[in-house]
Amino acid sequence: MKENRVMGRVSGRWLILLGALLLAGSYIVGIRYIIGNLNAFENERGEANRHYVAVIAKSTTSAFWKSVFAGANAASTEYNLTLTVEGPENEEDYQTQNEMIRRAAADGAEVIVFSAVDYQANAEAINEAAGSGVKIVIIDSDVDSSLVSCRISTDNFQAGRMAGKAILSEEKEELNVGIVNFDKNSANGQQREQGLREELSGDSRVRIVDAVNVLSTTEDSKAGTIEMLKNHPEINVIATFNEWTSLGVSYAIRELGLAEETSVAAFDSNVVCVGMLETGEVDALIVQNPYAMGYLGVECAYNLINNLPLESIQVDTSTTVITRENMFEEECQKVLFSFD
Repeated sequence: MKENRVMGRVSGRWLILLGALLLAGSYIVGIRYIIGNLNAFENERGEANRHYVAVIAKSTTSAFWKSVFAGANAASTEYNLTLTVEGPENEEDYQTQNEMIRRAAADGAEVIVFSAVDYQANAEAINEAAGSGVKIVIIDSDVDSSLVSCRISTDNFQAGRMAGKAILSEEKEELNVGIVNFDKNSANGQQREQGLREELSGDSRVRIVDAVNVLSTTEDSKAGTIEMLKNHPEINVIATFNEWTSLGVSYAIRELGLAEETSVAAFDSNVVCVGMLETGEVDALIVQNPYAMGYLGVECAYNLINNLPLESIQVDTSTTVITRENMFEEECQKVLFSFD
């Protein structure tokens, strides 16, 4: 009997202890639930209070645009902004860009950081967005609008002249030039070609044999280059003006086995182009600073949102000429590989 009473008291104590533990556990779970909800509420409220900036690019797949996005994301983190980044699948699709502009404005973007596929055809959508109160910052490629707050890009005319200087440095008695440009409605490509032509115009060795505009894809620029060279075998120099056309021209030179005979001045940098610079299919790369375009574009958006003064409404990002002779120098390596 006594033993049973003792066991009963022991069991009762364990039950009390178990109950206390369960109560404490429930209390902890409850506190965690409350804290979790408070954190979610604070996160949601913080997100709601962050300013929204939309980056709309010409495309999203090239090394150039990935570097732009890296710069834009770095700036959005530094300035605590909500950022969206998008672009069409190819660099001719201005219609999709226009849809993106209108959607971003409808979704509450305070600033659109934009690179135009088509100087004219993107203008109406940009003007509509600006008319609704959205600030516009242009990077890389301009649009025909007087409502833009700031333009951040390569000095495309001077970059074209840099390509021309690289061509004139070739020790050839005759420079029979072929030009492979991308979409003729894209402002930056046309400005680069104008700069190139002006730089070449003062040298009696130069004859511009042919100039073609191709789709801004590797495949189309390769096909266009092969056709041009078959129609004009006397061409011994080619100039081309963006990443996709640079790749296409380089692949065409490789396929035709013309690396020794033909000099190529190209634009932008990726692993393939750098490799072809080393092996001879490319002789000069005009390398821009896309990371700076993305970063400065979003930084400018932050300043506009907060009514801070802009240092300039026209910002020129840096451009460097890389050749086989200087490509392994430390500064050139930084330009070629800083964001890989």
